Amino acid sequence: MRAVRERCAWTKTIDHRDLVPYLVEESAEVIDAVETGTRADLREELGDLLWQVLFHAEIAAGDADDPYDIDDVARGLTEKMVRRHPHVFGDAVASTPEEVLVHWNAAKAAEKNTRTSVLDGVSDHMPALALAQKLVGKAAQVGVPVPAHRLADPETEVELGDALLTLVQLARARGWDAERALRERLRALRADVRMVEERAPSERA
Repeated sequence: MRAVRERCAWTKTIDHRDLVPYLVEESAEVIDAVETGTRADLREELGDLLWQVLFHAEIAAGDADDPYDIDDVARGLTEKMVRRHPHVFGDAVASTPEEVLVHWNAAKAAEKNTRTSVLDGVSDHMPALALAQKLVGKAAQVGVPVPAHRLADPETEVELGDALLTLVQLARARGWDAERALRERLRALRADVRMVEERAPSERA
């Protein structure tokens, strides 16, 4: 990465902001590989995503005011994971996933003690359905209910939003991933479209 950064005419001009679209694209391709690809696909896409991490770290290493490199990133991650797994690296006990989550959330709260809202740290750049599911969970933490809405025949865009939020709440209550559910349904629709396109024109008429 360092050699590419120093010697590639395009790479040396890139900053963190320029990389964002590529990070989004590579993340999406990892998701595709997990959900529909082969093990070889996933291995390749994980490499592409790792390249983005290395790229960002190399850019950061060149910062005049606050430089850090990939070793600093890895060190910080290691320290965080040790703190958040006291049942693995310390004396705490957790025999169920729910108990693990209690330790994780307690450690995270201690790390983020300057936050004043459960919404702090939730990115607005998440896909809308994933963001909705995240916010429904955060609302539940502070006792804010998400009103149920009739799903049939929304008459306004606002009512459509309410109906979508009701479906997200249903997904959360049943342990489903709303974003993944829609992606899988869209893949089926994409397959239907391609199947129709492959038919002879006379069959489509």
